[in-house]
Amino acid sequence: MSELLNTSKLKPESMPLWRRLARSWQLYVLALPAVIWIIVFAYAPMYGVQIAFKEYKVNLGITGSPWIGLKYFNQLFSLPNFKTLVMNTLLLSVYSLLWSFPVPILLALMLNQVKSKGYKKFVQTVTYAPYFISTVVLVSMLNVFLTPSSGWVNKIVEAMGGKAITFMGDPKWFRTVYITSGIWQGAGWGAIIYLAALGGIDPALYEAAMMDGATRMQQIIHIDLPCILPTVVIMLIMNMGGIMNVGYEKSYLMQNSLNITVSEIISTYTYKIGLLNAKYSFSTAVGLLNSVVSFILVAAANYISRRVTETSLW
Repeated sequence: MSELLNTSKLKPESMPLWRRLARSWQLYVLALPAVIWIIVFAYAPMYGVQIAFKEYKVNLGITGSPWIGLKYFNQLFSLPNFKTLVMNTLLLSVYSLLWSFPVPILLALMLNQVKSKGYKKFVQTVTYAPYFISTVVLVSMLNVFLTPSSGWVNKIVEAMGGKAITFMGDPKWFRTVYITSGIWQGAGWGAIIYLAALGGIDPALYEAAMMDGATRMQQIIHIDLPCILPTVVIMLIMNMGGIMNVGYEKSYLMQNSLNITVSEIISTYTYKIGLLNAKYSFSTAVGLLNSVVSFILVAAANYISRRVTETSLW
């Protein structure tokens, strides 16, 4: 009893570990399902990564398959189109990051300045809705809207005196269509976290700025942007990890024989060669390489951010 009384007077950081756990056991119970989910679906599958270094046979299992070392990594690097795959992946990812990342920030800043709650909710609903459209439906919509003969986009182009464009078949339009549709689909959803950060700004800062005669633009520049900068940096660091991991679904569905020179990326190639042809070891090797590169990018971005802005994930 005396030990409990003595520890209750200590600061939380000075308490023994068992005491801190006992004081906050309800929080740990609430976090337990998330921890179990991460262990089961994130860490447990790492056991299968070893098949990247094995000649995996389904009948032999993971442990019984023969060890072959770096065979499939060498096979990946020696592919005739390896450089093309990497360049297509990098260009699509980098362009998407450059164009898509600032849009949710701008949208959140504009919505934060809207005074009418009804109009603000309407805009939020309209911009959030596309996020819930599946990739298959989205690509189907693109095929309908961008059809040279009957698509309304080409109807507008022709009405303005231009010629119909084969958007889905012309390689030079593939990245534009991919990125633009991604911005339309994800901007509203991506703005949620920035709106939450803007909602946490002290109203006294705006009042003081208004008393000093600051315009709305000056309030955005000197209050909104500095206050949400840590959130922006964290989100940028997290997005850096996805540069090499472009989802294959959308690119694969938009892909055809006319635009394959720019639409064939690492993930679509892995899907075709590794999964459709049952080369599981090869696809695992590609996935492992992507994960390693993504980790290096995140670590480098985190290090630079910590040195420059003093904001980082760790």
